[in-house]
Amino acid sequence: MNATVHPNEQMSAQEALDLLAAPDCALFLDFDGTLVDIAPRPDLVVVTPELLSSLAALQARLDGRLAIVSGRPVAELDRLLAPLVLPAAGVHGMERRGFDGVLRQLPAPDFSTVRTQAHTLAARHPGLWVEEKHGALALHYRQAPELQALCVETMADAVRSSLGLLLMEGKMIVEIKAAGVSKGTAVRDFLAEPPFLGHRALFIGDDTTDEAGFDHVERVGGIGLKVGPGPTVASCRIASSQAVRDALAQAAATSITGKDSA
Repeated sequence: MNATVHPNEQMSAQEALDLLAAPDCALFLDFDGTLVDIAPRPDLVVVTPELLSSLAALQARLDGRLAIVSGRPVAELDRLLAPLVLPAAGVHGMERRGFDGVLRQLPAPDFSTVRTQAHTLAARHPGLWVEEKHGALALHYRQAPELQALCVETMADAVRSSLGLLLMEGKMIVEIKAAGVSKGTAVRDFLAEPPFLGHRALFIGDDTTDEAGFDHVERVGGIGLKVGPGPTVASCRIASSQAVRDALAQAAATSITGKDSA
């Protein structure tokens, strides 16, 4: 990856394209807010045929070195990205399917106290919504943003009375997950296996939950690319999820042209 970038400054379209088109790239992509625009509810996101085509072309050019690293379960990613079946880490690393196609799940800690508190709060406030996953629980307040402080305080209390759990604040969401597991550990494990082994990581994400991924790739000589504003440990930025999709499409078109002309 030879693109010239400036720490924590927004990249140009050409700089982003150069990173994606680098022959040694191992590409890791967050999903919501990175590949697709944030929607009022997770089930309302839009995955276009153009995005699927870009991902398929890049996976082929990178010899399989493309993985999705998301807070969503792997099964949900598969449904949204069908017919593609990509290497993927779900639930912030609690689930991971490598290039070999085998899905591995880590044991989940006890969520009973957190679950009770989240559902009790959501029952009192119709604008809240609870999402349960293997090894994680999310309390969404996008439809009731005025309840942010209440959601954070309630879930923080529940985490303090539980073992092995960590609270993360994201975009209109409070998420509780297993401590010690993150997008950073998921990327680490991908990079220890073929075809990612020995290649330079590029991780693209938009939210606080992606910071662990940025931190790991930066520490091992890769590049973190933050989508949009906000504090970050990533060394570079790109304007929006649309800019990400545009860069992916251009990189995919470049790879196809290169193969056709070979």
